[in-house]
Amino acid sequence: MTEMPRPWLHVIGFGPDGFAGLRPAARAALEKAELVIGADRHHRLSREIRAERIAWPSPFSALIETIARYRGRQLAVLATGDPLWYSVGARIARAFPKEETVFHPQLSAFQLAACRLGWSLADLETLTVHGRPVEQVIPFIQPGMRWLVLTTGEDTPGEIARILTDRGYGPSRLHVFAEMGTPDESRHFSTAEEWRGKVPPFNTMGVEIVPGPAAEIRSRMPGLPDAAFRSDGVMTKREVRALVLSRLMPMRGQLLWDIGCGSGSVAIEWMRAARDGLAIGIDRRADRLALARENADRLGAPRLKLVEGEVPEMLAELPRPDAVFLGGGISPETIRLAWERLKPAGRIAATAVSLGSERVLAESLATFGGDLVRVGIERAEMLGGMTAWRPLRHVTLWSAIKPVEGA
Repeated sequence: MTEMPRPWLHVIGFGPDGFAGLRPAARAALEKAELVIGADRHHRLSREIRAERIAWPSPFSALIETIARYRGRQLAVLATGDPLWYSVGARIARAFPKEETVFHPQLSAFQLAACRLGWSLADLETLTVHGRPVEQVIPFIQPGMRWLVLTTGEDTPGEIARILTDRGYGPSRLHVFAEMGTPDESRHFSTAEEWRGKVPPFNTMGVEIVPGPAAEIRSRMPGLPDAAFRSDGVMTKREVRALVLSRLMPMRGQLLWDIGCGSGSVAIEWMRAARDGLAIGIDRRADRLALARENADRLGAPRLKLVEGEVPEMLAELPRPDAVFLGGGISPETIRLAWERLKPAGRIAATAVSLGSERVLAESLATFGGDLVRVGIERAEMLGGMTAWRPLRHVTLWSAIKPVEGA
Protein backbone atom coordinates (compact mmCIF):
# COMPACT_ATOMS: atom_id res chain seq x y z
CA MET A 1 0.00 0.00 0.00
CA THR A 2 1.34 3.41 -1.02
CA GLU A 3 1.69 5.83 1.87
CA MET A 4 -0.25 9.05 1.34
CA PRO A 5 1.88 12.21 1.36
CA ARG A 6 1.46 14.40 4.41
CA PRO A 7 0.29 18.00 3.98
CA TRP A 8 3.13 20.49 4.15
CA LEU A 9 1.47 23.50 2.49
CA HIS A 10 -1.24 25.42 4.36
CA VAL A 11 -3.07 28.31 2.66
CA ILE A 12 -4.65 30.41 5.39
CA GLY A 13 -7.27 33.12 4.91
CA PHE A 14 -6.98 36.14 7.19
CA GLY A 15 -9.71 38.49 8.34
CA PRO A 16 -9.19 42.04 9.64
CA ASP A 17 -8.58 40.67 13.16
CA GLY A 18 -5.63 38.65 11.93
CA PHE A 19 -4.23 35.84 14.06
CA ALA A 20 -6.83 36.29 16.79
CA GLY A 21 -9.67 35.49 14.37
CA LEU A 22 -8.27 32.19 13.08
CA ARG A 23 -9.97 28.91 13.79
CA PRO A 24 -8.00 26.44 15.94
CA ALA A 25 -6.84 24.31 12.98
CA ALA A 26 -5.60 27.32 11.05
CA ARG A 27 -3.91 28.75 14.13
CA ALA A 28 -2.17 25.44 14.83
CA ALA A 29 -0.93 25.19 11.23
CA LEU A 30 0.47 28.70 11.38
CA GLU A 31 2.16 28.07 14.72
CA LYS A 32 3.87 24.96 13.30
CA ALA A 33 5.00 26.67 10.10
CA GLU A 34 8.72 26.97 9.43
CA LEU A 35 8.17 29.59 6.74
CA VAL A 36 5.37 32.09 6.12
CA ILE A 37 4.68 33.79 2.77
CA GLY A 38 2.43 36.84 2.76
CA ALA A 39 1.97 40.51 2.01
CA ASP A 40 3.16 43.16 4.47
CA ARG A 41 -0.38 43.43 5.85
CA HIS A 42 -0.55 39.70 6.57
CA HIS A 43 2.81 39.73 8.30
CA ARG A 44 1.70 42.63 10.51
CA LEU A 45 -1.47 40.73 11.46
CA SER A 46 0.52 37.64 12.49
CA ARG A 47 3.32 39.16 14.53
CA GLU A 48 2.87 36.42 17.15
CA ILE A 49 4.41 33.86 14.79
CA ARG A 50 8.21 33.49 14.90
CA ALA A 51 8.64 31.60 11.63
CA GLU A 52 10.90 32.82 8.86
CA ARG A 53 9.09 35.49 6.82
CA ILE A 54 8.97 35.63 3.02
CA ALA A 55 7.40 38.55 1.12
CA TRP A 56 5.06 38.03 -1.82
CA PRO A 57 7.32 37.49 -4.83
CA SER A 58 7.41 40.01 -7.65
CA PRO A 59 6.04 39.48 -10.18
CA PHE A 60 3.13 37.68 -8.55
CA SER A 61 3.36 34.90 -11.15
CA ALA A 62 6.58 33.76 -9.44
CA LEU A 63 4.60 32.62 -6.38
CA ILE A 64 4.33 28.98 -7.48
CA GLU A 65 8.08 28.77 -8.09
CA THR A 66 8.72 30.27 -4.66
CA ILE A 67 6.43 27.75 -2.95
CA ALA A 68 7.92 24.81 -4.87
CA ARG A 69 11.39 25.81 -3.70
CA TYR A 70 10.38 24.88 -0.15
CA ARG A 71 8.44 21.70 -0.96
CA GLY A 72 8.38 19.34 2.01
CA ARG A 73 8.98 22.00 4.67
CA GLN A 74 6.06 23.26 6.76
CA LEU A 75 4.97 26.31 4.80
CA ALA A 76 2.05 28.71 5.33
CA VAL A 77 0.78 31.07 2.64
CA LEU A 78 -1.34 33.92 3.99
CA ALA A 79 -4.24 35.28 1.92
CA THR A 80 -7.28 37.46 2.59
CA GLY A 81 -10.72 35.97 3.22
CA ASP A 82 -11.47 32.72 1.41
CA PRO A 83 -8.33 31.65 -0.53
CA LEU A 84 -10.42 29.67 -3.03
CA TRP A 85 -12.81 32.48 -3.97
CA TYR A 86 -11.14 34.80 -6.53
CA SER A 87 -7.87 34.52 -4.68
CA VAL A 88 -4.48 32.85 -4.75
CA GLY A 89 -5.84 29.47 -3.68
CA ALA A 90 -7.08 28.46 -7.13
CA ARG A 91 -3.62 28.87 -8.65
CA ILE A 92 -2.03 26.90 -5.81
CA ALA A 93 -4.63 24.13 -6.10
CA ARG A 94 -3.76 23.67 -9.77
CA ALA A 95 -0.03 23.51 -9.06
CA PHE A 96 0.21 21.16 -6.05
CA PRO A 97 -1.46 17.82 -5.21
CA LYS A 98 -4.51 18.11 -3.00
CA GLU A 99 -3.03 15.53 -0.61
CA GLU A 100 -0.17 17.96 0.15
CA THR A 101 -2.26 21.09 0.56
CA VAL A 102 -4.77 22.28 3.17
CA PHE A 103 -6.94 25.38 2.76
CA HIS A 104 -8.22 27.33 5.76
CA PRO A 105 -10.97 29.79 4.72
CA GLN A 106 -11.97 32.97 6.50
CA LEU A 107 -15.05 35.13 5.86
CA SER A 108 -14.78 36.60 2.36
CA ALA A 109 -15.36 40.20 1.29
CA PHE A 110 -18.45 38.94 -0.55
CA GLN A 111 -19.91 37.51 2.65
CA LEU A 112 -19.14 40.65 4.66
CA ALA A 113 -20.64 42.97 2.04
CA ALA A 114 -23.72 40.77 1.57
CA CYS A 115 -24.40 40.85 5.31
CA ARG A 116 -24.10 44.63 5.41
CA LEU A 117 -26.54 44.97 2.51
CA GLY A 118 -28.88 42.19 3.62
CA TRP A 119 -28.48 40.44 0.27
CA SER A 120 -28.60 36.70 -0.33
CA LEU A 121 -25.42 35.46 -2.02
CA ALA A 122 -27.46 32.82 -3.84
CA ASP A 123 -29.46 35.54 -5.61
CA LEU A 124 -26.72 37.73 -7.07
CA GLU A 125 -23.60 37.66 -9.24
CA THR A 126 -20.18 37.61 -7.59
CA LEU A 127 -17.63 39.21 -9.92
CA THR A 128 -14.03 40.37 -9.81
CA VAL A 129 -12.12 42.98 -11.74
CA HIS A 130 -9.12 42.73 -9.42
CA GLY A 131 -6.19 42.57 -11.81
CA ARG A 132 -8.61 41.96 -14.71
CA PRO A 133 -10.24 44.17 -17.35
CA VAL A 134 -13.17 46.06 -15.87
CA GLU A 135 -15.14 45.43 -19.09
CA GLN A 136 -15.75 41.87 -17.89
CA VAL A 137 -18.80 43.13 -15.99
CA ILE A 138 -20.61 44.22 -19.17
CA PRO A 139 -22.36 40.89 -19.98
CA PHE A 140 -23.97 40.98 -16.53
CA ILE A 141 -25.72 44.32 -17.06
CA GLN A 142 -29.38 43.34 -16.88
CA PRO A 143 -32.34 45.13 -15.26
CA GLY A 144 -32.93 44.14 -11.64
CA MET A 145 -29.67 42.24 -11.23
CA ARG A 146 -27.43 42.63 -8.18
CA TRP A 147 -23.65 42.30 -8.17
CA LEU A 148 -20.90 42.09 -5.61
CA VAL A 149 -17.59 43.07 -7.19
CA LEU A 150 -14.00 42.82 -5.97
CA THR A 151 -12.25 45.88 -7.36
CA THR A 152 -8.70 46.80 -8.37
CA GLY A 153 -8.36 50.18 -6.70
CA GLU A 154 -9.75 53.57 -5.86
CA ASP A 155 -10.68 54.37 -9.47
CA THR A 156 -12.54 51.13 -10.24
CA PRO A 157 -15.97 52.19 -8.89
CA GLY A 158 -15.84 55.22 -11.16
CA GLU A 159 -14.97 53.05 -14.17
CA ILE A 160 -17.92 50.75 -13.46
CA ALA A 161 -20.18 53.79 -12.95
CA ARG A 162 -19.19 55.07 -16.43
CA ILE A 163 -19.81 51.67 -18.03
CA LEU A 164 -23.31 51.56 -16.54
CA THR A 165 -24.13 55.16 -17.40
CA ASP A 166 -22.92 54.84 -21.00
CA ARG A 167 -25.34 51.93 -21.49
CA GLY A 168 -28.35 53.69 -20.06
CA TYR A 169 -28.14 52.40 -16.48
CA GLY A 170 -27.25 55.68 -14.77
CA PRO A 171 -29.88 55.23 -11.99
CA SER A 172 -28.11 52.05 -10.79
CA ARG A 173 -27.22 52.18 -7.09
CA LEU A 174 -23.59 51.71 -6.04
CA HIS A 175 -22.54 50.73 -2.52
CA VAL A 176 -18.78 50.72 -1.92
CA PHE A 177 -17.26 49.25 1.25
CA ALA A 178 -13.67 49.77 2.32
CA GLU A 179 -11.64 48.26 5.19
CA MET A 180 -14.55 46.06 6.28
CA GLY A 181 -14.25 44.75 9.81
CA THR A 182 -11.67 47.32 10.90
CA PRO A 183 -12.05 50.55 12.91
CA ASP A 184 -11.51 52.42 9.62
CA GLU A 185 -14.42 50.76 7.81
CA SER A 186 -16.28 53.14 5.50
CA ARG A 187 -19.30 52.93 3.21
CA HIS A 188 -19.93 55.11 0.17
CA PHE A 189 -23.20 55.37 -1.76
CA SER A 190 -24.16 56.99 -5.05
CA THR A 191 -26.01 56.32 -8.26
CA ALA A 192 -23.82 55.50 -11.26
CA GLU A 193 -24.62 58.76 -13.06
CA GLU A 194 -23.83 60.84 -9.96
CA TRP A 195 -20.61 59.05 -8.95
CA ARG A 196 -17.75 61.44 -8.27
CA GLY A 197 -14.35 61.19 -6.66
CA LYS A 198 -12.39 58.25 -5.31
CA VAL A 199 -12.64 55.78 -2.44
CA PRO A 200 -9.99 53.88 -0.43
CA PRO A 201 -8.09 51.43 -2.68
CA PHE A 202 -9.16 48.20 -0.96
CA ASN A 203 -12.89 48.10 -1.60
CA THR A 204 -15.80 45.87 -2.52
CA MET A 205 -18.80 47.09 -4.50
CA GLY A 206 -22.45 46.22 -4.24
CA VAL A 207 -24.36 47.19 -7.39
CA GLU A 208 -28.12 47.27 -7.96
CA ILE A 209 -28.79 47.48 -11.70
CA VAL A 210 -31.54 50.01 -12.49
CA PRO A 211 -32.37 50.83 -16.12
CA GLY A 212 -32.98 54.35 -17.37
CA PRO A 213 -35.23 55.32 -20.32
CA ALA A 214 -32.45 54.63 -22.88
CA ALA A 215 -31.12 51.42 -21.32
CA GLU A 216 -29.67 48.76 -23.63
CA ILE A 217 -31.58 45.55 -22.90
CA ARG A 218 -29.29 42.62 -23.63
CA SER A 219 -29.05 39.08 -22.40
CA ARG A 220 -26.10 36.73 -22.04
CA MET A 221 -28.09 34.27 -24.15
CA PRO A 222 -26.80 34.22 -27.75
CA GLY A 223 -28.54 36.33 -30.35
CA LEU A 224 -27.47 39.95 -29.87
CA PRO A 225 -28.86 42.35 -32.50
CA ASP A 226 -26.65 42.72 -35.57
CA ALA A 227 -26.48 46.44 -34.83
CA ALA A 228 -24.61 45.68 -31.57
CA PHE A 229 -21.53 44.87 -33.65
CA ARG A 230 -19.42 47.09 -35.86
CA SER A 231 -19.01 45.23 -39.14
CA ASP A 232 -18.04 45.62 -42.78
CA GLY A 233 -21.28 43.83 -43.63
CA VAL A 234 -19.83 40.32 -43.60
CA MET A 235 -20.93 38.66 -40.36
CA THR A 236 -23.00 35.77 -39.04
CA LYS A 237 -26.50 37.22 -38.75
CA ARG A 238 -28.42 37.24 -35.48
CA GLU A 239 -30.76 34.31 -36.09
CA VAL A 240 -28.06 32.08 -37.58
CA ARG A 241 -25.63 33.08 -34.83
CA ALA A 242 -28.08 31.97 -32.14
CA LEU A 243 -28.53 28.64 -33.93
CA VAL A 244 -24.76 28.18 -34.34
CA LEU A 245 -24.09 28.84 -30.67
CA SER A 246 -26.83 26.40 -29.67
CA ARG A 247 -24.77 23.75 -31.50
CA LEU A 248 -21.45 24.93 -30.04
CA MET A 249 -22.94 24.87 -26.51
CA PRO A 250 -20.83 27.44 -24.57
CA MET A 251 -19.57 25.95 -21.29
CA ARG A 252 -17.71 27.50 -18.39
CA GLY A 253 -13.97 27.85 -18.85
CA GLN A 254 -13.90 26.22 -22.28
CA LEU A 255 -12.04 27.43 -25.37
CA LEU A 256 -13.51 28.22 -28.79
CA TRP A 257 -11.69 28.62 -32.08
CA ASP A 258 -13.55 31.09 -34.33
CA ILE A 259 -12.01 30.53 -37.77
CA GLY A 260 -12.70 33.38 -40.15
CA CYS A 261 -13.98 35.42 -37.22
CA GLY A 262 -14.61 38.66 -39.10
CA SER A 263 -16.24 41.06 -36.65
CA GLY A 264 -15.94 38.45 -33.89
CA SER A 265 -19.68 38.07 -33.27
CA VAL A 266 -19.68 34.31 -32.58
CA ALA A 267 -16.56 34.39 -30.39
CA ILE A 268 -17.87 37.34 -28.39
CA GLU A 269 -21.26 35.74 -27.79
CA TRP A 270 -19.52 32.50 -26.75
CA MET A 271 -17.56 34.42 -24.10
CA ARG A 272 -20.62 36.33 -22.91
CA ALA A 273 -22.65 33.14 -22.55
CA ALA A 274 -20.09 31.06 -20.60
CA ARG A 275 -18.41 32.38 -17.47
CA ASP A 276 -14.63 32.29 -17.86
CA GLY A 277 -15.11 31.15 -21.44
CA LEU A 278 -12.17 31.85 -23.76
CA ALA A 279 -12.00 32.27 -27.51
CA ILE A 280 -9.37 32.69 -30.19
CA GLY A 281 -10.50 34.59 -33.27
CA ILE A 282 -8.56 33.82 -36.45
CA ASP A 283 -8.72 35.88 -39.63
CA ARG A 284 -6.33 36.79 -42.41
CA ARG A 285 -7.58 40.38 -42.60
CA ALA A 286 -6.20 42.87 -40.09
CA ASP A 287 -9.06 45.33 -40.67
CA ARG A 288 -11.64 42.75 -39.61
CA LEU A 289 -9.60 41.79 -36.56
CA ALA A 290 -9.56 45.47 -35.59
CA LEU A 291 -13.37 45.46 -35.71
CA ALA A 292 -13.44 42.30 -33.62
CA ARG A 293 -11.18 43.94 -31.01
CA GLU A 294 -13.44 46.98 -30.78
CA ASN A 295 -16.56 44.81 -30.51
CA ALA A 296 -15.01 42.56 -27.87
CA ASP A 297 -14.05 45.48 -25.61
CA ARG A 298 -17.43 47.20 -25.97
CA LEU A 299 -19.54 44.07 -25.45
CA GLY A 300 -17.68 42.61 -22.47
CA ALA A 301 -15.24 40.07 -23.95
CA PRO A 302 -11.89 41.86 -23.44
CA ARG A 303 -10.02 38.56 -23.10
CA LEU A 304 -10.77 37.56 -26.70
CA LYS A 305 -7.47 36.62 -28.33
CA LEU A 306 -7.12 37.60 -31.98
CA VAL A 307 -4.66 36.03 -34.40
CA GLU A 308 -3.91 37.13 -37.95
CA GLY A 309 -2.91 34.34 -40.31
CA GLU A 310 -3.83 31.66 -42.80
CA VAL A 311 -5.59 28.40 -42.09
CA PRO A 312 -5.11 25.51 -41.89
CA GLU A 313 -1.34 26.01 -41.44
CA MET A 314 -1.50 27.92 -38.16
CA LEU A 315 -4.06 25.70 -36.41
CA ALA A 316 -1.45 23.20 -35.24
CA GLU A 317 0.19 25.95 -33.15
CA LEU A 318 -2.93 26.84 -31.14
CA PRO A 319 -4.06 25.24 -27.85
CA ARG A 320 -6.60 22.45 -28.36
CA PRO A 321 -10.17 23.76 -28.42
CA ASP A 322 -13.39 22.55 -26.80
CA ALA A 323 -15.37 23.96 -29.72
CA VAL A 324 -14.68 25.16 -33.26
CA PHE A 325 -16.70 27.45 -35.50
CA LEU A 326 -15.83 27.87 -39.17
CA GLY A 327 -17.57 30.90 -40.59
CA GLY A 328 -14.94 31.39 -43.28
CA GLY A 329 -11.94 29.63 -44.72
CA ILE A 330 -13.83 26.37 -45.12
CA SER A 331 -11.90 23.60 -46.85
CA PRO A 332 -11.74 19.82 -46.33
CA GLU A 333 -8.20 20.19 -44.96
CA THR A 334 -9.19 22.90 -42.46
CA ILE A 335 -12.15 20.87 -41.19
CA ARG A 336 -10.05 17.71 -40.94
CA LEU A 337 -7.32 19.41 -38.91
CA ALA A 338 -9.86 21.21 -36.71
CA TRP A 339 -11.57 17.88 -36.01
CA GLU A 340 -8.24 16.23 -35.12
CA ARG A 341 -7.33 19.03 -32.74
CA LEU A 342 -10.81 19.20 -31.18
CA LYS A 343 -10.97 17.66 -27.71
CA PRO A 344 -13.18 14.61 -27.07
CA ALA A 345 -16.78 15.73 -26.42
CA GLY A 346 -15.92 18.90 -28.32
CA ARG A 347 -18.39 20.54 -30.68
CA ILE A 348 -17.81 21.78 -34.21
CA ALA A 349 -20.06 23.90 -36.43
CA ALA A 350 -19.56 25.39 -39.87
CA THR A 351 -21.72 27.54 -42.13
CA ALA A 352 -21.79 27.90 -45.90
CA VAL A 353 -23.67 30.03 -48.44
CA SER A 354 -22.04 28.90 -51.70
CA LEU A 355 -22.51 25.62 -53.55
CA GLY A 356 -18.82 24.80 -53.24
CA SER A 357 -18.81 25.28 -49.47
CA GLU A 358 -22.04 23.31 -49.17
CA ARG A 359 -20.32 20.36 -50.87
CA VAL A 360 -17.53 20.56 -48.28
CA LEU A 361 -20.09 20.40 -45.47
CA ALA A 362 -21.89 17.46 -47.11
CA GLU A 363 -18.56 15.62 -47.26
CA SER A 364 -17.94 16.48 -43.60
CA LEU A 365 -21.31 14.98 -42.70
CA ALA A 366 -20.36 11.76 -44.50
CA THR A 367 -16.91 11.65 -42.86
CA PHE A 368 -17.58 12.79 -39.28
CA GLY A 369 -21.33 12.42 -38.84
CA GLY A 370 -23.47 15.03 -37.12
CA ASP A 371 -26.29 17.11 -38.59
CA LEU A 372 -26.73 19.16 -41.74
CA VAL A 373 -29.50 21.76 -41.94
CA ARG A 374 -30.40 24.55 -44.34
CA VAL A 375 -31.74 27.72 -42.78
CA GLY A 376 -33.99 30.24 -44.49
CA ILE A 377 -34.83 33.53 -42.73
CA GLU A 378 -37.09 36.40 -43.74
CA ARG A 379 -37.30 39.75 -41.99
CA ALA A 380 -40.21 42.20 -42.15
CA GLU A 381 -39.10 45.54 -43.61
CA MET A 382 -40.69 48.64 -45.04
CA LEU A 383 -41.10 48.55 -48.82
CA GLY A 384 -42.65 51.56 -50.53
CA GLY A 385 -44.67 52.55 -47.48
CA MET A 386 -45.79 48.98 -46.80
CA THR A 387 -44.35 46.17 -44.71
CA ALA A 388 -43.04 43.21 -46.69
CA TRP A 389 -40.87 40.19 -46.15
CA ARG A 390 -37.23 40.40 -47.23
CA PRO A 391 -35.50 37.01 -47.42
CA LEU A 392 -31.91 36.65 -46.30
CA ARG A 393 -29.49 34.41 -48.11
CA HIS A 394 -29.99 30.75 -47.18
CA VAL A 395 -27.31 29.32 -44.89
CA THR A 396 -26.26 25.68 -44.62
CA LEU A 397 -25.08 24.58 -41.17
CA TRP A 398 -23.13 21.43 -40.36
CA SER A 399 -22.49 20.52 -36.73
CA ALA A 400 -21.15 17.48 -34.89
CA ILE A 401 -19.91 16.33 -31.48
CA LYS A 402 -16.60 14.50 -31.31
CA PRO A 403 -17.00 11.11 -29.59
CA VAL A 404 -15.25 10.39 -26.31
CA GLU A 405 -12.75 7.59 -26.75
CA GLY A 406 -14.00 4.33 -25.25
CA ALA A 407 -17.57 5.56 -25.05
